[in-house]
Amino acid sequence: MSPNPFSPDVVDAVTAHMNDDHPEDTLLICRGLGGEPDATSARMTGLDGQGGDYTVTIGSTERQVRVPWSEPLTERPQIRAEVVDLYRRACRELGLTPRGEH
Repeated sequence: MSPNPFSPDVVDAVTAHMNDDHPEDTLLICRGLGGEPDATSARMTGLDGQGGDYTVTIGSTERQVRVPWSEPLTERPQIRAEVVDLYRRACRELGLTPRGEH
């Protein structure tokens, strides 16, 4: 496993932002791309250059989910673009229209 290109500060900032500002998007990503279509909640718990880590809740059970990026990431600005892409792909997978698209 390669070392994480992102510092703990970056990981903490990204996961806090996703959990505080985008919990619905995080849930859609885990439902559509994380193999957990029945998840009722999700939170991002970490990330590295290969993907994002999440904890999802299904009923009273929590499960760990790993969603890989479409390509390896090395720079912080790439994270936002990749998460937006994951959100859009998850919406398509679930038959939903992503925000901003008609």
